[in-house]
Amino acid sequence: MTELPGKGLARGLKVTFDNLTRRAVTQQYPDVKPDLPARSRGVIALFEENCTVCMLCARECPCWCIYIDSHKETAPPTEPGARERSHNMLDRFAIDYSLCMYCGICVEVCPFDALFWSPEFEYAATDIAELTHEKDELREWMWTVPVPPPVDPGADAPKELGVAERAADKAADRAGGMAGTDRPTRRPGAPASEPPPPVDPD
Repeated sequence: MTELPGKGLARGLKVTFDNLTRRAVTQQYPDVKPDLPARSRGVIALFEENCTVCMLCARECPCWCIYIDSHKETAPPTEPGARERSHNMLDRFAIDYSLCMYCGICVEVCPFDALFWSPEFEYAATDIAELTHEKDELREWMWTVPVPPPVDPGADAPKELGVAERAADKAADRAGGMAGTDRPTRRPGAPASEPPPPVDPD
């Protein structure tokens, strides 16, 4: 069946007329801030206290836009007869956002949760040199990182929680002079309110 001549033109003109009579909805940015999704990739924030200068983020970055400088410091022994230990101290942590492609690999591979996504995106500059942000600026963005969603009640307890609890129990034993005793401890992943398991008197 052949179409009537000009039917396609009439259909196109109808769409044009419908859009001409429809009221436009415009977001009044920057007076009104946009509602961003919870997992928006705005800028990468640095929690400096968690960084151990493992360099994993810089090595895995496909753009080579992360610059890290550090030095070693020796800490005195914590116990008599123990050895001194050296620690990496972070001197510089900078990200060049003129090279960054916001892939998020650095955030994913960080084993110590030192890097986070912040929804902040208003950091445009007229000079490309101003797009390299040092650790002080990255730290300021840390306070804009949204709170993570709650854990699924049916999910398994993270293994890091058990490691942290065992380390805390060991430190408490050492501080209280109870090393080597049968001090009851919580099972890994148990909530703090759960009573400890009973101790066999024998």
